[in-house]
Amino acid sequence: MEYRWVGRVALVTGASAGIGAAIAKRFAQLGLQLWWPWRRGSGVTQEKEILSMFKEIKERYGGVDVCVNNAALGHPATIIDGKTEDWKNMFDVNVLGLSICTREAVKSMRERNVDDGHIIHLNSVVGHMIVSGPFHVYCASKFAVTALTEGLRQELREIKSHIRVTAICPGWTKTEFPLRALGQEAAQAIYTTVPSLEVDDIVNAVVYALQAPLHVQVHDILIHPLEHD
Repeated sequence: MEYRWVGRVALVTGASAGIGAAIAKRFAQLGLQLWWPWRRGSGVTQEKEILSMFKEIKERYGGVDVCVNNAALGHPATIIDGKTEDWKNMFDVNVLGLSICTREAVKSMRERNVDDGHIIHLNSVVGHMIVSGPFHVYCASKFAVTALTEGLRQELREIKSHIRVTAICPGWTKTEFPLRALGQEAAQAIYTTVPSLEVDDIVNAVVYALQAPLHVQVHDILIHPLEHD
């Protein structure tokens, strides 16, 4: 990790387990100061809570230099007969929560004239492709993240900011996320038949993007298992 990140402040949402927890652990090892909301999902859906979180970060550390929008939810809720509550829950976390955190992180950076900050979205390969099964609304939420990533890049360029934005798009990864979305039996059945990524594969991609030279925009990384369909 480049020396410039040592002692800098990183916010990692959804860091109670899985990829988020692994990112937070690696960041701490690399010398960043960490802040992460522990509550799964609910901690990044309510605007009041998000604003309160950024206020506390400002009071304690001064502000955010790196924001990793990792928190996400996936329900097997189809377009034909899915529950509106499940659709809303996914868009609240995957799109609105991410957008609010991004806005507040950029605001924090600009207030302190931090021009080398970094916004990282944990997106998904299904933000670029439609897969079969009951997750089309989830795919839609991730397609929104793809649009938001490019939109943010354009907005930052328009204001002549050097804050960078990166989307990391994993394929099937061995975490607790599929267990929550599909149930243990179904997820384990897939693990035994479908090539999978390890959590560290994703963490390494995050670190790669973060430590890229300042003139390099690592914009969108798709990560598939080698033998994926």
